[in-house]
Amino acid sequence: MKILFISMPSVHVIRWIENLKDTSLELFWFDVLGKGKLETLSSVTQFTDWKKRKVAYVKGEHFLKKKMPSLYDSIQSVLEVTANEALDKIIREVQPDVIHSFEMQSCSYPILKTMNAFPDIKWVYSCWGNDLYYYQHLKYHQPKIQAVLQRVNFLHTDCLRDFELAKNLGFTGKHIGVIPGGTGYKLSELQHFKKPVSERKIILVKGYQHLFGRGLVVVKALHAMLKAIKDYEVVVFGAHQSVIDYISVNNLSFKAYSRHGLSHQELLELMGQSLIYIGNNISDGMPNTLLEAVVMGAFPIQSNPGGVTAEIIRHGENGFLISEPESINEIKGLIKQALEIPDRFVEISKINDAIATQRLDYYVNQQKVIALYQNINSL
Repeated sequence: MKILFISMPSVHVIRWIENLKDTSLELFWFDVLGKGKLETLSSVTQFTDWKKRKVAYVKGEHFLKKKMPSLYDSIQSVLEVTANEALDKIIREVQPDVIHSFEMQSCSYPILKTMNAFPDIKWVYSCWGNDLYYYQHLKYHQPKIQAVLQRVNFLHTDCLRDFELAKNLGFTGKHIGVIPGGTGYKLSELQHFKKPVSERKIILVKGYQHLFGRGLVVVKALHAMLKAIKDYEVVVFGAHQSVIDYISVNNLSFKAYSRHGLSHQELLELMGQSLIYIGNNISDGMPNTLLEAVVMGAFPIQSNPGGVTAEIIRHGENGFLISEPESINEIKGLIKQALEIPDRFVEISKINDAIATQRLDYYVNQQKVIALYQNINSL
């Protein structure tokens, strides 16, 4: 069976593809964003360097793309080679049995025209993060989402919430299961990076501050309770500039790493040294960093947009759920409450270890990924 993956360059896609390294599947990857080669298995045939201009750059193109995307979409094929055109060529060359796109807005919208032209090719779509939850009600996006979902044959999600959303938006194909976006974690190999709870003194914060992320609210909450956290080290990772600037202007002793300041392995190791992990946003799928906190034994405090985090965290039992991501006072209160129950952290860590074993283990999820394509091939 030939599978053509369509995605942005991402550690999660790399990890997904690597699950298939010992199978007999023929694997291909289309660089739909034109970002260049994917660092993955050498056996994967990659289609890159396809973006070409048909005419010289026209002044105002960028403005049009940002401010009037529907109009830009209608003339894009006159200006440059489109993803649809490139994919059409790849399909005729490779003749894939399955096309699997990861993410909706950047990786599935641009290929819909071609996918409609090849209705017999099975299309798998992996729903990521904000694909449906945030964009479903936006005027420009809603009809595009619905059009993609009407063509998609198979849906993979990282949470149950997004399967329900997809059905509400017109998806009538087959849901092939809930599997974490990065598939899973090699638990035994990570074990030696996990410090005993009694030795952990780090409060770890995800520092995203953008359309969805609200890391700055968490930093402000911690700023407001310096006395209560004086015995702990605050570390902020993935920090956008506004978060770094706030820490600097207020002379806070918090350690901050920029958006790409830590490798994935370094972040996992840091999770294994952290007592508390805090992630806060107004929209997301199942946050991978939350899953990593669960795996590495950090007590999770996480926002719960659309109820998705509650699929992993039971409030007060194995973590805390943030109900108001814009509320400094609520987050401050949850951190204070967490610091008052250190005697429960070992018990909570055991609960999360069980969740990791049952749902987040690499080898368990690897078999699910392999079975996913075998099942598709038989349908």
